Amino acid sequence: MTPNATACSDWRLYVIVDRATAKTRDLAEVAEAAIRGGADVLQLRDKSASDEALIEEARRLLRLTRRAGIPLILNDRPEVARAVGAEGVHLGQEDLPLSAARRLLGPRAILGKSTHSLAQALAAEAEGADYIGCGPVFATPTKPDYAGVGLGLIAEVESQVRVPVVCIGGIDQQTLPEVLAAGARRVAVVRAVCGAADPEAAARALKHMLRQGSRATTAPPV
Repeated sequence: MTPNATACSDWRLYVIVDRATAKTRDLAEVAEAAIRGGADVLQLRDKSASDEALIEEARRLLRLTRRAGIPLILNDRPEVARAVGAEGVHLGQEDLPLSAARRLLGPRAILGKSTHSLAQALAAEAEGADYIGCGPVFATPTKPDYAGVGLGLIAEVESQVRVPVVCIGGIDQQTLPEVLAAGARRVAVVRAVCGAADPEAAARALKHMLRQGSRATTAPPV
C-alpha cells in the first residue's frame, strides 16, 4: 500500500458532517462533538454551498481537526480542498476522475472514491484511490439514488481490494454489529452521528463497538 493508504488503514470511525443532515445545527459544533466522541477522520459535505461558503466552513472545521490530529476530507470540491489545505477529497462515480484530483492536490493528498460493486471497487483501486467507500450497505435517504448493496458485498470487497475499505450506508448502533460480522473494519456514518441528539455520545458508542469488533476479529483462538 502507498503511505496514504497505510495511514487510512488506522481509521475505524469516519464521520461525515453533512449540512443537509445537520439542518440548522452549527457544523463546527457537530464536528467538535464527533471528534470528542472518537472520530478518526471527518468529511465535510455540503452539496448546495457555494465555493466561498464551503471554504469558510472548511476552515472552521480544519482548525478543529488539526488540533485533534485527524484528517479533514472534502466531499468532491478538490479546488476547495486545495484552497484551505484539507488533507484530501472524496469523489463519487460521477465526479472528477481521481487522476485529475491527484494532479490538482499532489501526491500527499488522501483520495477516496465511492463504489457500489466489486468491479467499481477494483477499478477505483487501480485508478489510485487511497481508500474506497463501499455501499450503501443499507438503503439510506442520504443516497436516494442507490439501492442497498447488502452485507454480502463487504466480505467480497474486503478480500479482493488491498486499499482500506470504509463501509457506508444506513449504519448505526443497531446495524453496526451485523456490518462488523460481515467483515467490515471501518465504517462511515452520517445520520448516526450528525443527526443524533447527542453527537458526541453517538460517536463514542460507535467507536466502542468498532474497537470491540476489532478485538473480536483479531483475538487468537482459545
